[in-house]
Amino acid sequence: MPSGEDNEILAQVGAGTPMGNLFREYWLPLLLSSELPERDGAPRRVRVLGENLIAFRASGGEVGLLADHCSHRGASLFFGRNEEGGLRCVYHGWKYDVAGRCVDMPSEPPESNFKERIRHLAYPCRDGP
Repeated sequence: MPSGEDNEILAQVGAGTPMGNLFREYWLPLLLSSELPERDGAPRRVRVLGENLIAFRASGGEVGLLADHCSHRGASLFFGRNEEGGLRCVYHGWKYDVAGRCVDMPSEPPESNFKERIRHLAYPCRDGP
C-alpha cells in the first residue's frame, strides 16, 4: 500500500509533475478523426492530463494540438480563425502552425524576424489510419 505522499506523486498528472511528465512521453488517443472532419474547420477544446488544449485540422490536412492561450496576450485560441495552414489568434492576429511555430505577426514589418523566435506549446499529433 503506497503512503499518502507516494499516492500524491502517482495521482497527479498535471504539467511538471512526475507522472504527468511520464504520461506525456506516450501517445494518447484524444479525438476521433471524424471529430475534426474538415480542413480549416472550427477548432475543438480538449482537456487532457489537466491541460486545456485546442485541436484543429490545418489547410494541408495535418492535425495540430496547441496550448489554449496565445503566447502573446493570453487570449483563447479556441476563438481563433483556422486559416491557410495555421490557427490565428483573434486578439492581435498571431498565427501558429501545427508545430507551434509562429508563422505570421501582422503587427511586425515584413523584414522583421521576431516571429521566428516564438514557439507556442504544441504536442505532436497523428491522424489514424
